[in-house]
Amino acid sequence: MKNCRDCRHEVSEDALACPHCGAPFPAREKWDGRGFEYKSETEIPGLPLLHISFKYRPNRMPVPAKGVIAIGQFAVGIVTLSQFGVGVVSVSQFTIAGFALAQFAIAYSLIAQLGLYVHEGHGQIVRNLMELIGKF
Repeated sequence: MKNCRDCRHEVSEDALACPHCGAPFPAREKWDGRGFEYKSETEIPGLPLLHISFKYRPNRMPVPAKGVIAIGQFAVGIVTLSQFGVGVVSVSQFTIAGFALAQFAIAYSLIAQLGLYVHEGHGQIVRNLMELIGKF
């Protein structure tokens, strides 16, 4: 048995929530959210080589993956694999990228179901961004 970090009542070390105050994982000294997160120790210009994040903070805000290789629901990096991504090369559902493989994308070059491109694009409904701007 340990004390809850919030209300200091005694709780089981395996408790998912404090029965007195409702604090999540009350036996832990620190709790910074639910989910999974990994950052490699190797860094390239201040960014981790690999950052994987499927994590939410206690306030339910998602933790975006930020790295050279970024993998997560939200990701920013050189190479991203995500639901919502911003990167040089991105495989995402929604993305802004240099080169994209996505469902919805804005990119220099892309393969997408729905997208806007600058140089080259392939997919179901893809349009050249410069041609669209030229029409206005």
